Amino acid sequence: MSDDRAMAAQMGAAGGGESLLFLTDEQLRKGIEAMFFAYRGFTADPDRILAELEYGRAHHRAIHFINRQPGLTVSTLLTVLGVTKQSLNRVLRTLIEDGLVESRVGRRDKRERHLHLTERGADLERRLSEAQRGRMRAAYRTAGPQAVAGFRQVLEAMMDPELMRQFNSTRADGAP
Repeated sequence: MSDDRAMAAQMGAAGGGESLLFLTDEQLRKGIEAMFFAYRGFTADPDRILAELEYGRAHHRAIHFINRQPGLTVSTLLTVLGVTKQSLNRVLRTLIEDGLVESRVGRRDKRERHLHLTERGADLERRLSEAQRGRMRAAYRTAGPQAVAGFRQVLEAMMDPELMRQFNSTRADGAP
């Protein structure tokens, strides 16, 4: 019996969840490899768009989160991305010089810099996310609603508490 069929049989037996605690190392290895290859697929389309502009994934992540939270501060973006100040400054400098992001001085605290996408930045973010949404939509339709819910549970269970807090703070619906 293949690993996938064995895992499906385990999941079907004993009502599902409990049997997953007894996955073999080989089944876990296949899951890890599936994550690697899925990530390659998930980033392939945006990577092609970014390459045309001589940008990388760090630019994409910055654009994504600035779009999700217009006006977020540089320090908040540093925390969300988990990168060094030097690395983020390099990315932001390029995005600002290229007219995709604008940095506005804080109204209450003049030391703060609030980040906003320009119209060009919003257009680029839309192109990048449309490619990823299309891929996710197709995968979700193929997998079905129970698999989608299970996938989300797995992803959230892999997050450290601080990352889970950050994830929840970026959600539009505010739900945990």
